[in-house]
Amino acid sequence: MKKLSLAGIAFFLLACSNTWAQTPTFSDADWPWWRGPGRQGHAVGEQDPPTQWSDSADAKQNIVWKVPLADRGHGSPILLGDRVYLQVADKARDSQFLVCLNRDNGELVWEAVVHQGEFDGIDKREPNTKASWASCTPATDGERVFVNFYFDRAVYTSAVSLEGELLWQQKLCRYQIHQGYGSSPTIYENLVIASADNKAGGQVVGMDQVTGEVVWRHQRPKEPNYASPVVLSVAGKDQLILTGCDLVTSLDPMTGKVNWEIEGATTECVTTTVTDGQHVFSSGGYPDNHISAVVADGSGEVAWEVGTRVYVPSMLEKDGHLFMTLDAGVAMCVDCQTGETKWKARLGGDFTSSPVLVNDRIYAVNEEGKCYIFRADPERFESIGENQLGDSVMSTPTISGGRIYLRVGVQEGGKRQEYLYCIGE
Repeated sequence: MKKLSLAGIAFFLLACSNTWAQTPTFSDADWPWWRGPGRQGHAVGEQDPPTQWSDSADAKQNIVWKVPLADRGHGSPILLGDRVYLQVADKARDSQFLVCLNRDNGELVWEAVVHQGEFDGIDKREPNTKASWASCTPATDGERVFVNFYFDRAVYTSAVSLEGELLWQQKLCRYQIHQGYGSSPTIYENLVIASADNKAGGQVVGMDQVTGEVVWRHQRPKEPNYASPVVLSVAGKDQLILTGCDLVTSLDPMTGKVNWEIEGATTECVTTTVTDGQHVFSSGGYPDNHISAVVADGSGEVAWEVGTRVYVPSMLEKDGHLFMTLDAGVAMCVDCQTGETKWKARLGGDFTSSPVLVNDRIYAVNEEGKCYIFRADPERFESIGENQLGDSVMSTPTISGGRIYLRVGVQEGGKRQEYLYCIGE
């Protein structure tokens, strides 16, 4: 075997650095992907976001800025440095794009067109009213922003530079619209990972962040499902967890190989899995309502299961307890070890948005734009406040640096206008 010279070694390392993205490092002020830095809906760092706000003409309170958005989208914004990134779809322009806003004042920095043309192609199939043509949340590795879109009967993952240049695009698979598409990408080491479960046969795909090259593919059943893949540190190792298609599946995030897989979910799930470090918690709503606690060591053990409907809003785990907002407008706390219900409380309205935990406070927004703030206390339900903003919210709030970023629909002149709000003191 030939020995490499120092120059040869340096060249080899440089070549590797150009194709192997480093594990990103973020500040507490960043919110780099769906459900935040820890991927479980927890805001991080020392912060105290408002518990009261209003945008009414006679009583404006704690509105830092708001900017109008085209058409309708249900994805959440992500935050990196002084920028806000958000996916938008505008049917009037036949465009799906990524927008970049100034975090301080909401001004448009750039917009990057990702797809141009009729979204639905020859299928002409509109999504469910709880879905949209921009339902996914972007993800960033600190150098690029990754987006998933359904476009012309297929799902694509695309990479956009921080300057707004489209870098690459990778087709995951053909996609048959059932209710819509809303699975968000996730980041792990040098990979961006995305999924597209559907009736035509889904895929979970690991792609190189720099080149878009497919590193691995995992075939999924021919079933509709909407959950986002998530990498969790559970049972002593990092596991890529995906629920739905009647399965709870654990993959090695670097290779796509199956760690374990059990029949432990219903067919259609929307929620993203959470963990207490021992279990992964699956929830879904069609055809069966269920929450289950699966021991994530490959034993196949289901510790407990209950028939509660938590179909769309993802749950929160804190100190051995699950906190959740049911689709039907009920807040609930459950013991992670036993499945015992600690308390239930009626909120109001229906929920699509997922709750977010900030210190010991939970922020949960219903479909009519009312935000309920309550204590993450397993002993009792304690309301902290309620705030009304706009008329329609399907997106999950992003909370960082003491500010809340929320996508809101407002009825103006008989038409729905969507805004991105920044709420803060």
